Amino acid sequence: MKITPGSRALVTGGASGLGLALVSQLHSKGVRVLATDIADERPDSLAELPEVEYRRLNVTSDADWETARDWVTETWGGLDLLFNNAGVAAGGRIELTEIDQWQWIVDINLLGVARGCRTFTPMMKEAGRGHIVNTASAAGLVHPPRMTEYVATKAGVVALSESLYYELQPFGVEVSVVCPTFFKTNLTSSLRGKDEASQKMAAKLIDRSKVTADEIAQAVLRKVEKGTHLITTDRNGQVAYAAKRWLRPLYRRQMIAAAVKMARRD
Repeated sequence: MKITPGSRALVTGGASGLGLALVSQLHSKGVRVLATDIADERPDSLAELPEVEYRRLNVTSDADWETARDWVTETWGGLDLLFNNAGVAAGGRIELTEIDQWQWIVDINLLGVARGCRTFTPMMKEAGRGHIVNTASAAGLVHPPRMTEYVATKAGVVALSESLYYELQPFGVEVSVVCPTFFKTNLTSSLRGKDEASQKMAAKLIDRSKVTADEIAQAVLRKVEKGTHLITTDRNGQVAYAAKRWLRPLYRRQMIAAAVKMARRD
């Protein structure tokens, strides 16, 4: 959908990383933005965006989602754009991954998106318009070793978004899913688990990336306006996904080679 001045947008995880970049660029387009995050008080990262509204929203809390919906209804009378962006990272060897870590990441990365969609879909269906944008990852399309819990949640977001895309077409509501590769962000601060070697490797890949959150946000908003469903934001992700789809033997050999290399470092 066209992003126009006066449009109304809610962004989860809006105080840092890609969420903050989306908030900033939406604001620059004249969009009315509600940035949400888990901090009780307005974060300092939003200090230069005084017109942007802020509210606490823990995406694992049904009550927080209901409060956000009530605020949107009372203040704006509806919502045009929902960015389910909040997420966390985890990874490591399967035998070192505790079940409580699985429950933690599923509740945030997958069920947080599901909660957002089910909260605001009725409002958009009634209006006959709107656009839901769910942040997944290139790891939702290609599945490297030692990332089982992370790729499972992101693949779930991709699947959820595709199913919802078809479901909401009759009602004039669009759905996109964003699948970036590594880019500079604070996602490493959420890393948890017992496999320290795998965490260090993931942190290194993120820190070495030359792609910024602002660049990813720009690509996302361009493709949202075009109505793109599956948004791959950079060439590395596009190449990897194409290799999986069309060059499966090569893709499989590369993934196995990566796993062997990791095992030799243990």
